[in-house]
Order: sequence, then structure tokens, then C-alpha cells
Amino acid sequence: MITKFSKQFRFLSFLLFAILFLSSSGLYAQGVGKVRGFVYDKSDNMPVPYTNVVIKSLKLGTVTSDEGYFVLNDIPVGTYEVEISFVGYGDFKETVEVKLNKIVSIKAFLEASSEVLSDVEVSAARQARDSKVLTSVVKLNPKEITQFSVGGDPDIIKALQVMPGVVTTGDQGGQLFIRGGAPIQNLTLLDGMVVYNPFHSIGFFSVFDTDILQSAEIHTGGFNAEYGSRNSSVLDIKTRDGNRRNFAGKLSASTYTAKVVLETPIGKKNEDGLSNASFLMSARTSYLDQSSQIFYPYVETEYDGLPFEFRDIYSKLSVFGDNGSNISFFGFNFTDGVQFGGNNSINWDALGGGANFTVVPSQSSVLMQGDISYSSYDILSIEDGGLPSSSSITSFNGGLDFSYFIGEDDEFKYGVEVLGYSTTYSIFNELDQELSDEQNTTELGVFFKYKLQSNRLIVEPGLRIQYYSSNSEMSIEPRIGMKYNITEWLRFKGSAGIYSQNLVAANSDRDVVNLFYGFLSGPFSDSETARIEGEESSLQKAVHYIAGFEFELGKFTSLNIEGYIKDFNQITNINRNKLYDENDLSVPEVLRKDFVQESGFAQGVDFLLKYQKQRLYLWAAYSLSKVTRNDQVQDYAPQFDRRHNLNLVGNYSFGKDRNYEFSLRYNMGSGFPFTPTQAFYRQQTFTENGDKSIDYDYTRENGESAIYYGGLNSARLPFYHRVDVSIKKDIKLKGRQKLMVSAGATNILNYDNIFYYDRVDNKRVDQLPIMPTVSASYSF
Repeated sequence: MITKFSKQFRFLSFLLFAILFLSSSGLYAQGVGKVRGFVYDKSDNMPVPYTNVVIKSLKLGTVTSDEGYFVLNDIPVGTYEVEISFVGYGDFKETVEVKLNKIVSIKAFLEASSEVLSDVEVSAARQARDSKVLTSVVKLNPKEITQFSVGGDPDIIKALQVMPGVVTTGDQGGQLFIRGGAPIQNLTLLDGMVVYNPFHSIGFFSVFDTDILQSAEIHTGGFNAEYGSRNSSVLDIKTRDGNRRNFAGKLSASTYTAKVVLETPIGKKNEDGLSNASFLMSARTSYLDQSSQIFYPYVETEYDGLPFEFRDIYSKLSVFGDNGSNISFFGFNFTDGVQFGGNNSINWDALGGGANFTVVPSQSSVLMQGDISYSSYDILSIEDGGLPSSSSITSFNGGLDFSYFIGEDDEFKYGVEVLGYSTTYSIFNELDQELSDEQNTTELGVFFKYKLQSNRLIVEPGLRIQYYSSNSEMSIEPRIGMKYNITEWLRFKGSAGIYSQNLVAANSDRDVVNLFYGFLSGPFSDSETARIEGEESSLQKAVHYIAGFEFELGKFTSLNIEGYIKDFNQITNINRNKLYDENDLSVPEVLRKDFVQESGFAQGVDFLLKYQKQRLYLWAAYSLSKVTRNDQVQDYAPQFDRRHNLNLVGNYSFGKDRNYEFSLRYNMGSGFPFTPTQAFYRQQTFTENGDKSIDYDYTRENGESAIYYGGLNSARLPFYHRVDVSIKKDIKLKGRQKLMVSAGATNILNYDNIFYYDRVDNKRVDQLPIMPTVSASYSF
């Protein structure tokens, strides 16, 4: 008799064999002849996507991928001129000789022309909209991240906060909630590595230094089969390589932080002036706990100053081949600490390293990419008079995928990924009952995705097969995205898919302020979990449905409208309703088990209006949404259910050389739900000297103060308003040297935005008041 496990294992083995067969057949596929290559920006060696590559004599052409890669297939034997062009760059031409069943490789370096940079960005965005589905995805570069970082140092967390569908619960917490998903449901990748906590506690900074980023893709839903292990959203971060031409660097300081970035070429340079290796290093430290005593003495805290500190360091060594192949090795250490009044503190530490590579086989047009990495994350929370909470996760992940470029526009991509991790945790619920566990698990994912472009239609069907070893369960996850270009100014798009995950958050979502964020690895046994009736799977699953329109309202203006549904039919959570010991079979399991399977439903519509022309950039994002959950006892709104959210951002460049930039941001959000206090009462503990006692005399004891709560999240906080402003100036010095100075402020109108209400001290706690900042940086 063949067991269920052996059937699944045989099925996965068959898929892996099929992948290896497709890979080997691709390496030796024959044709008339091919031309392939990479296109780079000569000034910074960054890939130039969506570049036009044509052979006019054959009326044959294509555009480069996100990696700047292109393939021209089925070219007759002969000599041809390949022309590469893009708005804002000078044209590149090269004569090639195509031979039978051979591949000709090109590396093109484009030089910026006199066109303004904004025209380049507008053209690239238009090309992307014409050739990609782009449902629920925004791709940002460092310049755009800086544009959105109004009022302080540039950081991707500020950019994420103005994205449609993204909600943050406060200035003093960096966790993001994306289209109804909790932070545990968001997948964050750094050069292919899974990052478990990408944000520092203060909420103003992520762990990613903007100056070393190449791109950031935010998928708020409906993502295709190349991503797995999470069921709500994806943040895919890629870092750039170090400078291959010159030794360079940047020194920066502000009222919050100081940092240094250094990069250098390594080895002999080729005829293009490029070395075959480079090194990049970034180090950053905060001193807000000290500088706040000088700059922000009016901010009231129990701690002497603002109680936040962090340190980040990242380094990367890259090696390049002549045909476009490359490999990079990277490592990081991120630390964070919060020191409240008394002995209250939260500290976490993240450490990791890995490698990623691109291989371009000599006799194949396939693009092979892979990564392997190791990381660990540890967090410890100590509360004055309470019990400590701790959590740690140690993981490795690796993957290999293959991309085939078929015809002029079609693409086939497939690959395999492996993820393994171990988790330990120890936390205490409201009754001081300890919840602890230690788990080890491995996940194996195989995916396939095909992009078919025909006339006005783009279709991207995908399939992901995810196997969870700790569950002995396989998840079959079909996904699809599509776009139809109705006219040159109107496009329809949509996506749908099934998603799953295994990780669980080791914290209570009842807390409005929750800086402790740990991880659990499922599944949990039937004795630990109150399961949804009729559900046999222990996996957390979701189904996404997304549809929308893109409008071109002129050359410089675009409007994007998307409606979405996320059906979280299963979510594992810490059981807030636990009142009894798990062995007390006289009460329902939902009142005695440590964990509970919940269900959730998120729905909404997002509007995004953009205007970009030379000196002026405008961004308006509005989200109307509703999120509900059911914990097998009641329906409730989670604490991040913000029904209305509006973000307005504007940037204006002025001065003779446009070396001044003024930026303004306004954020308005409706109030978050919270659980009101109905009454206070005296609770008898029936304990003496810390132990239960049958001789406890409740008639003579006063008991302890306790809270009688109202309905779970049945009330709403007031609306939230914040205005941020900044101005900066770039000063060109000798050679490549440049000085940048800036000044700004967050919450410049000093709105009193409530953060939470301290029930015990009967005191309102507001979010941060006006926070002015000044900064300067020197680049060379």
C-alpha cells in the first residue's frame, strides 16, 4: 500500500526530473541563430529595462527585461546591425555576424543624452504598463524612495506608507499591514534571502539603506507563482553592486542617524574601464536616544530621551564574467533596542549571509538565476514586574530558476526553492500562562510561469506546488494574471490565485502597541489548536481576486483603479479566548487551547493618480477597505482595519540647475478599532505566596485590580492626520564630489494623534509630535 506521503514525494520527484530535463534540453536547443545581451547605464552600470532592441533590416525587435537582458531568436545566417535605443540615452549600434546554431552576445553601455531624467522615467513606466500585467505591484528605485521620504532621512518604509492598500498602526511602530494581511503574512526578500523583521521599532527606518538599493517591488496581492510561503503580500528588495570604475563613498549625518557607504573596484579593468569585481559596504547607527535630549526635549517619555536605538551593517562582494554572468556574496547584521521606563525593554538581533548568481550558458539563450542564504533572528522582551517573552528563528533558503525568452515577447520561467527553519519561543498570555514550543520544518516549492503576449492581450498563467514537511501536506496553487490593452489610453487587468503559509506570529493581536514580534512554526497538534469545523488542512490558506483599470490621462498623467478581495479561509493565531487548562475537557476547546484557527476576509478598492513632468511630481493614493475576522467565538475587526486612507505627495524642483527640491506629504486615515473598557473590578486570585490555596479567604482579601473589557474592537479611535515637509539642496563640488543639505519635519502642524489609551493609568498616549530634522551628506 502506497502512503499519502510517498505519493506526494513521487510527484515532487517527477516535477524535479521534469525541470532538469527542460534545463538540459534548453542548453542544447538549436535554431537558425540568436543574438542576446545585456544593456547597462554607462554612468552607474545599472541594467536598463524596457530598452528597444531591433534589427531593422529584418523588422525584428524586442525589449529588455528587468535585468536589462534580451534575446533575438531565429535570425537567418548573415551580418546585421543591432540598434539599441531608449528615451534619454544616446543610441547604441553594433554589427554582428550570425552563424548557424550559434549565439552572438552583446554588452551595451548607454550614455545619458540631453533629455531630462523625468522623460526617461515616464517612458520606462509606459513601456512597463504596455508589456507587463502589473496587477497590485509597484516598483520603486532609490530616486522614487527619496521622493516619498518627506520630512526625514530617505527610507523605503516611508515610501511603503504612501502605497495604496498599505496601513501602519502608528509613528512608533514599523509593522505594515497590506490589504488586510498581518505582518506575518508579508514575505520580505533581500537579494533572495528571507528577512524576518525588516523594520526598526521607531517606525521611521527599515533595515535597508536606500543608498545601496537597486530596486524594490511591492506586491500587495495577486502575485504569481515565483513567490511562495506567504499568503498576503511580497516585498522584494534587490541591492546594487559596488562601483566597478572608481573608489566612491558617501558620509551622512542627521538628527537621527549617521552612516557611511564605501565601494571600490577590485582587480584589473577591461577596455570599458570596468573591473571584474567590486566591493560595497554600508554601516549605519542611530543616536536618537541621545540626540533627542537636545533636539526633542518636549517629547514626553518615561525614558530620558526617545528610547530607540539601532545599528545596521551590510556588505557585498560581486564578481562579473565577460558574458553577463555574475555572482555576489553578501552578509548583514541588524540590531534594534527599545528601553522604556523602569526595566521594560525589547531587543532584537538579525544576522545572515548568502550568495546569489546569474549564469548565461555559452550555447543557450536561457537565463539561470539562483541564491542560497542563512539567517537568524532573535528577540527578547522584558516587562517591569512581568514575565519575559522570547522568540528566535534560524533559517536557510535557496532556489534556482530558469527563464526562456521565446519569440519577440513570450517568456517561460520555472524553478525550485527550498526553505528550512527552526523556531523557539516562550510567551505568556494575560493569565500568565506560558506558551512555549520548539519546531523544525522544511518547505519545498516548485513553480512554473508563462508569459504570453499577443497583440493587445498579455496572459501570465502560473502554478506553484508547495510541500510542507512538518504537515506532510502539499498545496497545489494555480495563479493567473492578465491584461488587455483596450486602447492606447485604457487597459484592463486582473489576477487571481491560491496561497498558503506555515509561519505563525508569536504575539497577541489584541495589543495596539506591539513591538515584540516573534515567530512560531506550525503545525500544532490537535491538543493545542481549536480547529475550524470541517477543515482538515492545518495550513493557513488564502484566495485572492483582483481586477482593475489603467487610464492614461495624457502624456504625464496616469490613473490606476483596483478592486480586491482576499479570502483568508484559515489563519492560525494565539487564542485570546483561552481561560482554562488545556486538559479541562468539560469546556469547549476554543476556551482551553493555546491556538485557534480563525478566518478572515479583506475587501477594498484602491485609487492611484500620478503626474510627472520635469520639475513637478504629484502622487495621490486613496484606499477604501474593510477587514473582518472570526475567531470561532465572534466576528470582529482587527486592530489594523482602517476604512479610509489618503496619501498626497508632491515634489517640486527649482533653481537654475534644479538643485533645490521641495516636498510635501499629507496623510489622513480613519480611526482604528479598539476594545473599550467597560469597568474595573477586584479579581480574587486564590493564591498565597504565589501558589493556589484552598484556604484562601476571599472575604478578607482585597484581590487585584482587573479590567472588564467591552466588545472586542467594538469602538473606533479618532481620525489620524499628519503633514510632513522637507527641502533639500544639492551642491556640486570638484569632480564627482557632491554635498547635499536638507531640512524638514514630520507632523509639522503638530496634530495630536492618539496612539492608544493606557487603561491602568487612565491616560491618553499620543503619537509623535512635530519632529524637525536636519541632515547633510557628502558624496565622492
